[in-house]
Amino acid sequence: MTICTGNICRSPLAELVLRTRLVDLGGMVHSAGIRGLTGAPMTGEAIGLALARGVAEADARAHRARFLTEQHLVSADLILTMSREHRRAVAELAPGRLRSTFTVREFARLARALSDERIIAAADSADATDAAARLRAASAVIADQRGLALPPSDPTVDDVTDPYRRSQREYELSAAQLDPAIDEVVRVARLSRPRHTAVPD
Repeated sequence: MTICTGNICRSPLAELVLRTRLVDLGGMVHSAGIRGLTGAPMTGEAIGLALARGVAEADARAHRARFLTEQHLVSADLILTMSREHRRAVAELAPGRLRSTFTVREFARLARALSDERIIAAADSADATDAAARLRAASAVIADQRGLALPPSDPTVDDVTDPYRRSQREYELSAAQLDPAIDEVVRVARLSRPRHTAVPD
């Protein structure tokens, strides 16, 4: 689950890119906004960024914003917000899901501190064939890094810039912040996939 404010720029871009890059794993990726502009499409700028990252145009144009509810958070194995404000909103809405909730850049920062072998070992502590349990186990070991890794000196480095109603340059900056974070999410998802599934990297 990816979450931002209006669900028309950052979170749908993250959703669509993750869905495209992980389609062979068969999982589901959804998005919503804490003040979701229900029924609104992605902005044209966000659609352009999605297409440049391999998302099918029909998928990008089909997106419609959703307002985040507690129900959306119940079954999500990993909840990725675009900012600390969104992470706080999730904590207030579903405090029991805090351990599975990160800003997307925080997740990437913490995951980079862990080797492939460590993430695989965490996933292996769960059922070998249960994809959801394995991703949750991998996410839990990443969450454990919160108490071990030094926090960034500038907390805003864990946020993705909001480009809404701003220039194309701001959209490009936002996407540039998102890209390496998505790379880490993909790495963790692929490392934690069920052992019986043979999927090329």
